[in-house]
Parts: sequence; structure tokens; C-alpha cells
Amino acid sequence: MKVEELEKLAGAIGLLIKIQVRETLGLCFFRIVIAEQKNNIIKIWAEMKGWTYLNKQGIQLDTLRILSKAPAFVSELIWATTMAWAIEKKSSNKVRLLAIFDSEGYSKKLTRYFKLIGFKIVKEVGSSPEDLLLRLVWGGAGTLMNGECISILKKLEKKLPLIEES
Repeated sequence: MKVEELEKLAGAIGLLIKIQVRETLGLCFFRIVIAEQKNNIIKIWAEMKGWTYLNKQGIQLDTLRILSKAPAFVSELIWATTMAWAIEKKSSNKVRLLAIFDSEGYSKKLTRYFKLIGFKIVKEVGSSPEDLLLRLVWGGAGTLMNGECISILKKLEKKLPLIEES
């Protein structure tokens, strides 16, 4: 599925997809939002931020925010749009993220959520000297996870036809 198709699907349920891109020093930083516009007021329901690897062979996800009272399918749309954009615009198939250790219970929920989407655990990033670089990149400790954009998108594509039925 392409970004343009996802934008049409989102529009069918009154949502907008916006993608902002900024390139600096060989890195491509991106921000993808799912929003709703009513009477010139924009409500952002979900946001994904990240950047491409220096070798442009993958993306690194830094921030995911989905509001608790977001409309149905917002989660699927933010993930599908991110994966489709990475494949389509950046020729990337690899994606990684860190499920930050904020609190024990929440960190486990995040890891379980990311596994459901299609990510696999690579390692626990902790306080050992070998983890120092990863901690600097991510800004903390957590569970480092990798995924493949194509397989994650294919998994989500199975749910997206439900949007048209709703």
C-alpha cells in the first residue's frame, strides 16, 4: 500500500495524514501525524518521529505518541504510513526502535505492543559500557527492537480494509 492510498483511506474517516521531512548533514528527519480538522481547528491524534540511518538503509523511530481517546484505526494508520513512507520515499526496509524503560509495567506493555506489530527484540540496552553509544543515541535504557518495513506494512494491510467497512 502506498502513502497516497493511506491518505485516501484516512480521508474516508475524516482524518488527515501529514508528513514533514527535514534533511540535515546527510540525515533525514521526519515527523508523521494523523490529525482531524474541524472548523479550522486541528487535533493531532498520533505522531511518529524519527530519522534515516546514515547509509539510508533503514529508519530509526524515536517518538511515538497516540492519544488515548484517538478514533479507531489511528494506530494502524500511523504505523502503516511510517512503513509505506520508508519503503516508498527512502527505499528502506529496516526499522528499529527502543522501548524505553520508563516504568517496569509500561515498558513491558510497549515491548508486547511492538512485538504484535512485527518487531523482534535485539537486546536489552542497560548500563554496561558496551551500551554507552546506544544510550547516547536513544537517551536512555530499554529494549532495542528491529523490524522489516515490508512485513510490518503487509501485516497492517490486513486490518486496513476494515476502515472502509466502518
